[in-house]
Amino acid sequence: MLINSKNSKTKMEQLEQGRRGGEGVVELGRDFKEKLGEYTTDGSVDISGQVAAKASTGGWVAASLVLVNQALATLAFFGVGVNLVLFLTRVVGQNNADAANNVSKWTGTVYIFSLVGAFLSDSYWGRYKTCVVFQLIFVIGLITLSLSSQMFMLRPSGCGNAKEPCGAHSSLEMGLFYLSIYLVALGNGGYQPNIATFGADQFEEGDPREAHSKVSFFSYFYLALNLGSLFSNTFLSYYQDEGLWALGFWASSGSALLALILFLCGTRRYRHFRPGGNPLSRVCQVVLAALKKWKVKMPPQGDEDFYELDGKEIEAAIIEGSKRILHSEGFRFLDRAALITTTDFPPSGDSTTPNPWRLCTITQVEEVKCILRLLPIWLCTILYSVVFTQMASLFVEQGAAMNTTIVAGFRIPPASMSAFDILSVALFIFFYRRLLQPIAAALRRDPRGLTELHRMGVGLIVAVAAMIAAGSVEHFRLKLARGGNASSLSILWQVPQYMLIGASEVFMYVGQLEFFNEQAPEGLKSFGSALCMTSISLGNYVSDILVTVVMKITGKDDSPGWIPANLNRGHMDRFYFLLATLTSVDFVIYVICAKWYKCIKIEGKCEEEEDEEDFRD
Repeated sequence: MLINSKNSKTKMEQLEQGRRGGEGVVELGRDFKEKLGEYTTDGSVDISGQVAAKASTGGWVAASLVLVNQALATLAFFGVGVNLVLFLTRVVGQNNADAANNVSKWTGTVYIFSLVGAFLSDSYWGRYKTCVVFQLIFVIGLITLSLSSQMFMLRPSGCGNAKEPCGAHSSLEMGLFYLSIYLVALGNGGYQPNIATFGADQFEEGDPREAHSKVSFFSYFYLALNLGSLFSNTFLSYYQDEGLWALGFWASSGSALLALILFLCGTRRYRHFRPGGNPLSRVCQVVLAALKKWKVKMPPQGDEDFYELDGKEIEAAIIEGSKRILHSEGFRFLDRAALITTTDFPPSGDSTTPNPWRLCTITQVEEVKCILRLLPIWLCTILYSVVFTQMASLFVEQGAAMNTTIVAGFRIPPASMSAFDILSVALFIFFYRRLLQPIAAALRRDPRGLTELHRMGVGLIVAVAAMIAAGSVEHFRLKLARGGNASSLSILWQVPQYMLIGASEVFMYVGQLEFFNEQAPEGLKSFGSALCMTSISLGNYVSDILVTVVMKITGKDDSPGWIPANLNRGHMDRFYFLLATLTSVDFVIYVICAKWYKCIKIEGKCEEEEDEEDFRD
């Protein structure tokens, strides 16, 4: 039972020997090689708990249902989120700064709830059940929002447009409104990190064809997300801008309900992974075991003999989908948790069973190391999310202060300008996949083209350009407004900043989805996707704090500050330039972290250890 991980058998070797073990494992038959082509070998099962058959489960049929579900759910979510800042100003009666901060808090809360969904999914419920439960909460929240808006918030009738604000609301009415939007936040937040990983689960990484489809899935997933929000940012946004808020919210409710029904229709087609138990206890075991052995002398580097499972136990773990992680350098203090001492096993009884709070497997230790290595990369993405969140707040307020009439009296709602962001995402996804990736693959002699870390770095650079573009437009708008030509600058001048944000998303967020899904340990895949969302969450909170601090510093001595209620009296252009400067500093820190990062090494995958040192290329 005590073996060196370097001498352990690979997953395929153990499977080809026909070994069987573990609860719920199905006999694959005598001719294993023939069956290997018919069934998955990554631990995925069908709805009945049997090993998943490739012909009848997973693949693009199941993934397509996930993509449609994502598009419809995103339409529903952005039907609320894209115009929430205007709802708070026109219907609730808040000022611009308070409305922007409340939207940032709400959006941040959406993504904080993603950690709740990821924890329940990885630990107890599994991704399918978690998606169903939180989508149901999402639908309930939207229906409650639609009812409360129609019955209580929109009074007098026809209020809530750009010309006629609504009247005051009671504490009970406001409480019901906030309850409904935070139910929407809980439902969407708990569902989002799991649906991306659940869609990727439909492809087996060990199958070359399905592995290629799995990589493509994340790009199409993000495309579906943006296409779903296109309807919200155009038609729904237009009706809501005209004061038809209840109609827009009911459309979101119907879309979310349809998304849930379609998701349930694919139940028998999906591939599932069993939850791996509470990961917090596994992490605590490693930390405490290492602390208990802090006085134990470590062997010379390279001569360690670490504890790992063997025999039927490791067979069962592998067939269930767990993969052994090879030992890596760094965080050597944690390696003590896997060093064998005389006190690690109980003095009586089953001597082969160690105390898990004194001795951990090297795979368990490497899971903790993996999380620690991911954190600096994740922290560097938070400031990018500060830039991204401006689309739902300050970009909308900036557009509302511009000339929204285009031709023949046709007016573009400020929130609808994010349609250019969506079009940019669609354009750059195909541009990257069809043109840039093949060129990068040829230049770098790597079929992947740009690595995920490369692409995230490019996303930061493009985000800097977006903030410079937004600041330049605002500077020019202010110059015209103070010259007596208020609202004379066309809203179409915002197109470049939206297009640049869209391009940066393709590099940053698609790269993030792939990176965290690939690098997260097997039992923490949903947690990896949740990291992407929590970076957006913290970005919203940081944006809220940054706006508040800037207003306190710049709003002294009778000065209205950089972002006042009347933007013509402020200097929002300086705020945009400040974000460009902060993002530039963040990029420098990110490059340092990317050079330091070491990729996870899974046993049985024919990959050389990659430190991402080629990032400097």
